[in-house]
Amino acid sequence: MKKMISMMLVFLMALGLLAGCGGKKADDSAPDVSQEADGAEADQGTASALGCLKSFSAGTLDGGTFTQEDIQAKDVTVINFWALTCGPCIVEMPSLAAFGKALPENVQLITVCLDGAGNEESAQSVLQDAGFEGVTLISGDGDLLDLSGNLMYTPTTVFVDAEGNLVGDAVIGVQKDMEAVFLAAVNQVLAAGGKDEISLAE
Repeated sequence: MKKMISMMLVFLMALGLLAGCGGKKADDSAPDVSQEADGAEADQGTASALGCLKSFSAGTLDGGTFTQEDIQAKDVTVINFWALTCGPCIVEMPSLAAFGKALPENVQLITVCLDGAGNEESAQSVLQDAGFEGVTLISGDGDLLDLSGNLMYTPTTVFVDAEGNLVGDAVIGVQKDMEAVFLAAVNQVLAAGGKDEISLAE
């Protein structure tokens, strides 16, 4: 059963990649969370249309497990969805890695490699070259499966509160100033939860 769920996740993730990096939406009935790949802003609060992360279990690249309990352990979880077939995703990975290393203890950054299952060595190589030291998911079920199936572009980054709610806008495409864009989004989640805003480590 677990193998079947993992295969279904891989299939749905692959469907989300058919349009390619920053491609056009294939299904007008899907949630509208579109932004231009250059980082133009979307309407306020678009990420919630993708779903939530209140109940799921995911396999990590290093063979571990990541669940909603890992989300609950932090005030904010930043989740970057990327693919080995997406050149811009790989180009931005070093900046993503640097952002993750600068975050305080109450905020975590994880990635989801949408085509990582079966391509673990390639995914590991990309992450190592970029200096990324966080958690990377390569399979999953429940809310993660649903969220992945709703994605239309890579890279897509969402910001999740401790209750598993996606807060603010999905950030789609490579950002000209990733640190500023992501920090503002993290602080939006913190403010919504009555938490103090953060600044990045020097």
